Amino acid sequence: MKSFTLTSLVLAVAFGFSAQAATPKDTLVIAQSIDDASSFDPAQGFELTTVQAFTNLYQRLVQSDPTNPTDLKPTLAESWQAGSDNRSLTFTLRKGATFSSGNPVRPEDVVFSLARVIKLNLAPSFILAQLGWDPQNVEGFLKKVTDNQVKISWSANVSPAYVLSLLSAPVASIVDEKTVLAHQEKNDFGHQWLGSHSAGSGPFQITRYIPHEVLLLRANPGSPAGAPKLQNILIKNVPEPATRRLLLEQGDADIARNLGADQISALKNKPGVKALAIPMASVYYILFNTKANALTGNPALWEASRYLFDYHGIADSLLKGQFQVHQSFLPKGFLGAINDTPYQYNPQKAREILDKAGLKNVSFPLIVSNQPPYIDIAQALQASFAKGGVKIELIPGISSEVSTKIKSHDYQATMTSWGADYFDPNTNAAAFASSPEGGKTLAWRANWQIPELTRQTIAATAESDPQKRVAIYQKLQREIMKSSPYVIGLQAKNLIAVRANLKGYIQGINPDMVYYNQVTK
Repeated sequence: MKSFTLTSLVLAVAFGFSAQAATPKDTLVIAQSIDDASSFDPAQGFELTTVQAFTNLYQRLVQSDPTNPTDLKPTLAESWQAGSDNRSLTFTLRKGATFSSGNPVRPEDVVFSLARVIKLNLAPSFILAQLGWDPQNVEGFLKKVTDNQVKISWSANVSPAYVLSLLSAPVASIVDEKTVLAHQEKNDFGHQWLGSHSAGSGPFQITRYIPHEVLLLRANPGSPAGAPKLQNILIKNVPEPATRRLLLEQGDADIARNLGADQISALKNKPGVKALAIPMASVYYILFNTKANALTGNPALWEASRYLFDYHGIADSLLKGQFQVHQSFLPKGFLGAINDTPYQYNPQKAREILDKAGLKNVSFPLIVSNQPPYIDIAQALQASFAKGGVKIELIPGISSEVSTKIKSHDYQATMTSWGADYFDPNTNAAAFASSPEGGKTLAWRANWQIPELTRQTIAATAESDPQKRVAIYQKLQREIMKSSPYVIGLQAKNLIAVRANLKGYIQGINPDMVYYNQVTK
């Protein structure tokens, strides 16, 4: 097969392998699309392919426990202490930790890594900018204390617990300052070089990256995380899901990612293959523009729509396991997420709600991406709403056009999705339950002013008591669920398949929670 011939050739060149029919015993071969990758610099990479690689290339001071993601574990830090001012954390670094270059991990590397994110000011920098950092002041908040201690401070009114969550995000990966600056071009902090190379302490390192073709990783046996079980990871670009499935089925790949329901169905009962459906931190919902007209701003329409969304019909029948029913803004698996599902498909109840509100001959246009699963869900909604006497006019468009219309408030309703930017409840709460002045959140896109919910959302980031923080998020979710211009209905699943002999592979709810270091076959 052509794609596997390419893999064999690259392996032979990169690792000295001879071409062979099966995947090498010490190499994990993954079939997926890598066309989205822009840069493997953690200060920029924010796409699926790059974010999935970062946990294997880099380490943060603290990271989620792979088996219990809400539990943060010391990683490059061996311990930390919150300051009495509640605006600082002092980290003691892990003894003997080194980068793949052999250079020791120093407080200077921590200062350099976090400061360069803010100074480069690329897409994911907003995560750390929440601390009140900007290119002019950031170095004043980062200080080497001793040869193995670093102090991180902030001006924002947020708790140390929240800061730890932000520091566990891929953008907070610690890079090797000496190696990076050795490849600096025109004061770019090594950004150009890191786009296709790595300088971390993770269990693997990049040995070759050919855009739109292949990414090769080699084991870093000296990683503080411990030596990985396999020597090599080969991620090859296979744009078509059907081709990924075929490569896996034939044994030419060990993992096939981002499959569709049809591919998973085709793999059922196939010998030597195991299909997985892993919940993702991505929720799908209808969004109404509350200022578009009197109809879309009417809470009765919002409530009726909750009974016109055919949750199980879409999740179980139409999309065959690609989704699960989920009606709150925090994805299942996040701290404080509730799994209440108080709404069921009930066209008669929806009619009663609309009649009581005096809404007759209800009709509205729904803009939607023309790509699956968006257009498929929208067509199903068109049919289910019709049974409740509500006419939906579908207006499909390319994703960028739909996004532009939403951000310019040039729409009445849309069916779309929201994915978490980092593993903390605030990533979604700030979007769904907050409308700060000047902030372009989902509430802003809905033209929905919610000062009290905004106050509660901000208060949650300042709360140090985990139980109190959870209580705030649960209250926010129930209030949004009861009355808001969002009709949240689904949480996506990541459909992947692996060879049955594969052991030790872990993939979590967030895109960065992909762990290759314990994989054997």
